[in-house]
Amino acid sequence: MKKLIQTFYVFTAVALAGVSAQAVAAKDLTVVELFTSQGCSSCPPADSFLGELSERDDILALSMHVDYWDYIGWKDKFALKVNSERQWDYGQRFAQRYVYTPQMIIQGAFQTVGSDRGEVLDMIVKAQALPQVPISLKRIGKTLAVTLPKTAVDGEVRVLSVFFDRQHQIEIKRGENSGNKLVYSNVVRRVDTVASWGGEARVLSLAGDGQVGEVCAVLLQSVSTGKILGAQTIALRPI
Repeated sequence: MKKLIQTFYVFTAVALAGVSAQAVAAKDLTVVELFTSQGCSSCPPADSFLGELSERDDILALSMHVDYWDYIGWKDKFALKVNSERQWDYGQRFAQRYVYTPQMIIQGAFQTVGSDRGEVLDMIVKAQALPQVPISLKRIGKTLAVTLPKTAVDGEVRVLSVFFDRQHQIEIKRGENSGNKLVYSNVVRRVDTVASWGGEARVLSLAGDGQVGEVCAVLLQSVSTGKILGAQTIALRPI
């Protein structure tokens, strides 16, 4: 990723013994990232499909709104530069000459057109056969504790925090989708790199209160391959 948002998080080892905490049971999640835009007329079918995927308990579906279509008549209120940069990074890894919407990236390992349901579902099955690193994510007071196990990894791994809202309905007033009311699921509001990890047993803490977004996800992503090695979520606000 070319450039990442600077964070104010402080990452420290935290003692968990004897501390009352809200725990989230570890579960393997396959990460599906949809790069989309409110100004893209071909995106609504993919947005709806992502909404369906977001209801599965074995998938972490993320709506990554990009900013490079904002100039064509409608500014996407959820567009983040970091999302566009993340997609360009994937484009380089997949040897693409350009980026496009709607594009789905599955577990950082596969990519296809986001509205191609059959292809996406096949890629999800393939991704679920890949090994995953379990992540424990717990609330301790106003902070979140991220516990990473000791395990063998191939090179440097980035620990990412992703904050997202569960759902938004937006009335589009201009541009290619003018006049439509569109529903977006798991809308990403912030993405940060919080640490570098090399497979050692480690506990990180990050701020859990006052964050933009209703849910926090933690992802482990290989620097060398771009593959996502593990993912976990925790709710910051009740449904």
